[in-house]
Amino acid sequence: MADEMQHHDALAAHRLLLTPEEAATVLRIGQTTIYALMKAGDLHPVHIGRSCRISRVELERYVSRLAAAERASAGR
Repeated sequence: MADEMQHHDALAAHRLLLTPEEAATVLRIGQTTIYALMKAGDLHPVHIGRSCRISRVELERYVSRLAAAERASAGR
């Protein structure tokens, strides 16, 4: 089971688009939080047909915005 999870994580590391579940794993947060961030407009998904995906670049932008906000509040 652990080997299967490591294999899944390794494959996800090379994907351009991630499912909300995979994005949650990458950020180490819950899947419900991913959906809440999308609904709030903090994460911008890509829709392909009825499928919802989040790009790695979008995840990196989100983390960068969090880090910038943290630096800005620490400088006050």
